[in-house]
Amino acid sequence: MIELPEAANLATQINNAISGIRITGVVTQSSPHKFAWFHRDPGGYSGLLRGRTLGMAKSYGGLVEIEAEDARLLFGDGVSLRIHGPGSGPPEKHQLLVEFEDLTILTGSVQMYGGLWAFPAGTFDNPYYHAAVRKPSPLTDAFDMSCFTGILRAPGAEKLSVKALLATEQRIPGLGNGVLQDILWNAGIHPRRKAGTLSRADTGRLFHSIRSTLKDMRELGGRDTEKDLFGKSGGYTTRMSRKTVGKPCPKCSATIERANYMGGAVTFCPSCQVQQG
Repeated sequence: MIELPEAANLATQINNAISGIRITGVVTQSSPHKFAWFHRDPGGYSGLLRGRTLGMAKSYGGLVEIEAEDARLLFGDGVSLRIHGPGSGPPEKHQLLVEFEDLTILTGSVQMYGGLWAFPAGTFDNPYYHAAVRKPSPLTDAFDMSCFTGILRAPGAEKLSVKALLATEQRIPGLGNGVLQDILWNAGIHPRRKAGTLSRADTGRLFHSIRSTLKDMRELGGRDTEKDLFGKSGGYTTRMSRKTVGKPCPKCSATIERANYMGGAVTFCPSCQVQQG
């Protein structure tokens, strides 16, 4: 799933690979998917995009937005974006295909769910999109301690687990369950721990872990559990992920565990990460 570091890396790769190239063809729903979401009628994407030249790509949280003159392409966290050079051909299944004048192809494919939206600039009325654009990114200095403590002190926040507080409701857009695992491990905090039990020291460690962990993930091209625009795994080695379950913790050598929680899974070190405050 695309989360904040992967979205930032994809935007950079798109800018380097296809910015400034004219769109010559658009295909939607070649492989219909029940949970592939479009903006209005995807049959209108060709008329909206064809003949337009790609501008800059930007990331907002876990979203990747690409300018196409007066139109926009926007991809959500469940979309697998791939670039295919001339002659390489697209994958067998995809929900969106954009062809360029140099015969390069960009495809978007959905496995579980994901948004592949195209719309005239300024017309996309989606609360998650607007929140992602508006809220400060942890990759910038605008996300400071004051911003973070505001999240922790919001009404009802103290009753939530740290996972629920940080990885749901887009309180920090792009920070999902995937990147959260290493953030909490680096901070020494269990995902089930109640936010209201965090001490001042805990809060400081967690804030700095959010900033530093996401920065490391971004600088290394995303996590090794995810693929980039060219189908290559990210260069950041995850410490707490599906790849490390059952292996020794890098800090203390205790066996890394995985448990179902809140409709998903959490990976943690039972020794390093304290559940109770």
